[in-house]
Amino acid sequence: MNFEQLIASIEFTQNSLQQKALSTVNQLATIRNWLIGYYIVEFEQKGEERAKYGDKLLKTLSNELHKKKLKGSSVTNLKLFRQFYTVYPQIHQPVADVLSLEIGQALPDQLK
Repeated sequence: MNFEQLIASIEFTQNSLQQKALSTVNQLATIRNWLIGYYIVEFEQKGEERAKYGDKLLKTLSNELHKKKLKGSSVTNLKLFRQFYTVYPQIHQPVADVLSLEIGQALPDQLK
């Protein structure tokens, strides 16, 4: 291996693995958003507050999540997460697969 091959090998490794990392981050962010939407919908439909209180729920939820320093938990984002889940409820199996394989977390029983 000459010096130029060394540079090319390092560059290829860096670019390939960086792209894989970005893809994984995007996949997991999508799963996170879908799951947050699922949790909100489940709470609204089966919890003490019904869907008609959704805006109040999202504002309160957003405030509490901000206190815990969870980024991306604005009311707007929470509405988008909820909408994402309601539009794509059928992706539960890919979500379950990634959760169990990637991070060792089981999907809630209702989605299995």
